[in-house]
Amino acid sequence: MSKIEVNTVEPQCGTTLTLGGSGDTVALGSGASQTGFGRTGTVDWETTPKTGDFTAVNGKGYFVNTTSGGVTMTMPSGAAGSIVSIQDYNKTFDSNSLTITPASGEKINGGTADGDLIISTEGQGLTFVYVDSTVGWKTVYENDFTGGGSSFMVATGGSITTSGDYKIHTFTGPGTFCVAAISPSAPNNAVDYLVIAGGGAGGANDGGGGGGAGGYRESPGSATGCYTVSPRGAAPATAITVTATGYPITVGSGGSIAPPNGPGGNGSDSTFSTITGTGGGGGAQFNLPVPCGGGPKSGGSGGGGGGRSGCVGSSGGAASPVTNPVQGTAGGPATPGTSPGSIDAGGGGGGALCAGAAGAPNGPGGVGGAGGISSINGTPTARAGGGGAGSEVGAGGAGGNGGGGAGVSGTGTGTSGTVNTGGGGGGKGTGTPGTSGTGGSGIIILRYKFQ
Repeated sequence: MSKIEVNTVEPQCGTTLTLGGSGDTVALGSGASQTGFGRTGTVDWETTPKTGDFTAVNGKGYFVNTTSGGVTMTMPSGAAGSIVSIQDYNKTFDSNSLTITPASGEKINGGTADGDLIISTEGQGLTFVYVDSTVGWKTVYENDFTGGGSSFMVATGGSITTSGDYKIHTFTGPGTFCVAAISPSAPNNAVDYLVIAGGGAGGANDGGGGGGAGGYRESPGSATGCYTVSPRGAAPATAITVTATGYPITVGSGGSIAPPNGPGGNGSDSTFSTITGTGGGGGAQFNLPVPCGGGPKSGGSGGGGGGRSGCVGSSGGAASPVTNPVQGTAGGPATPGTSPGSIDAGGGGGGALCAGAAGAPNGPGGVGGAGGISSINGTPTARAGGGGAGSEVGAGGAGGNGGGGAGVSGTGTGTSGTVNTGGGGGGKGTGTPGTSGTGGSGIIILRYKFQ
């Protein structure tokens, strides 16, 4: 083997210098650098992911990790032929976006000078080349890697957030949980769920019952991180194992308010896969002397009773249908009337965990039952509280923890259940004007492992 060592090769006018022959490799020695050879349209990738704001360098590629929050990348000052690439590190741009900011006065893809480019597509990668001052940094290559080679499921639908290694899809209205790819490992295809139906509306005067909370259905949480769940997540409830298909989502609306002397309307059901949360029962209206009617309605949680004027106060509505685990509780009874014109207070609507309280003589109205608390989205949150009852004279009953609306005294208006909690509406006190409160709409939250 021959070896030639030189320190410098002097250029000669009009001379072509050839290094190596066909099949040979020309390598730079350790610590040496090259200039003047130009780039080939590729970049040198930095393999340590960027997790915070940074300024890019010409000729570099970056893996950007937005798991913990959005990141801003500032482009270098452009010169013709400059090149920069980015790639979504772990498919989180859809949850926390990457913002690309040009250098002062420059453009991206011919847009406005200094205008940002927001990248919010899961798994996206882009390569930019600086062309000229007219278009600035031009996108010359784009990809979208989501499911390829993944050992975890990939899905879309609803509002998507992350909590550690888990994705959470929150639906506050109808939609589709679309599973684009499943994992080869069956346990990674398990989806924990929280399904809450719409709450019932409160009943009308006198001493209208509180609306029952929407049915509360929850998996144990052990499949996706062992987060804290309510007692409604006890066995035999289990996570749902999904396949690569679309799962229609129905989120129940809250029950409508009672007419001047009517019972509250029931909430609507919420559904995901085989799980249905039943709409909460409406609260009772007052009981007329002849006949003694206007009783409360059954539902995911039952509506509270109402009554006066010589009739026995109505009992609360039942939690129906019965599921295992149960999805709610019964509404509370109204105070029984003893003679025409006697003063009554309605019963509170049932909550996910606790039954509604009975009304008291001369008020206050019955308190709504407490809802359940779940950390499925990473934050302990109470939902599905029963509505408080109305009272003719005494104070209205408080709504149950978890979005239940308060009942009202006299001719005021009951408080509506909180939106997207399934809380029951508050009952009406007496007379006109004023109405009972509407039920709060439901919610569906799904959770699975994505990394």
